[in-house]
Amino acid sequence: MYITCLDLEGVLVPEIWIAFSEAAGIPELRRTTRDEPDYDKLMRYRLDILHRNGLGLKEIQEVIATVDPMPGAREFLDQLRSETQAVILSDTFSQFAKPLMKKLGWPTIFCNELVVGEDGSITGYRLRCPQTKLTTVKALQSCGFETIASGDSFNDLGMIRQSKAGFLFRSTEAIRRDNPDIPACETYDELLALIRGAMKD
Repeated sequence: MYITCLDLEGVLVPEIWIAFSEAAGIPELRRTTRDEPDYDKLMRYRLDILHRNGLGLKEIQEVIATVDPMPGAREFLDQLRSETQAVILSDTFSQFAKPLMKKLGWPTIFCNELVVGEDGSITGYRLRCPQTKLTTVKALQSCGFETIASGDSFNDLGMIRQSKAGFLFRSTEAIRRDNPDIPACETYDELLALIRGAMKD
């Protein structure tokens, strides 16, 4: 029995922090897991910038409301879910994800949670578990699933390598160069074909 595990940002929707960076006019917030492998370091960096600029959850959610899935993402996900089970594994937060899941047809997502003060300031975050994506893939495998995984960033490599098959999707040149053994693709049609091929092996 197969289940496909997909990253969210950069695979199905644009990077939320980049969209917010552009809306807020703060270029430093463009930094993502494509650039920084250490997630804790990245989040501390982001929260410090938000604090210094007096920005909180409300301002980020207002930007997220304007973000749409990537062209073709909803159709790809609908087709994939008609052929096999799928789950989104993301390091985003439940407070960010809900409007995006509505636009994607309410797929299952496992993500993290922000700690928000009464004034709306983001004071911290809670991870579901250590190494969230890799840990989740291992748990699914322990339940009898064969996993197939796809993502674009450093934090996706663990679940990709742990899975029966894994693919880089619209990743950076540096990540593709450093992981030449992982098949890479740029379109949803290519990704769907790779997933179908993995389920036949």
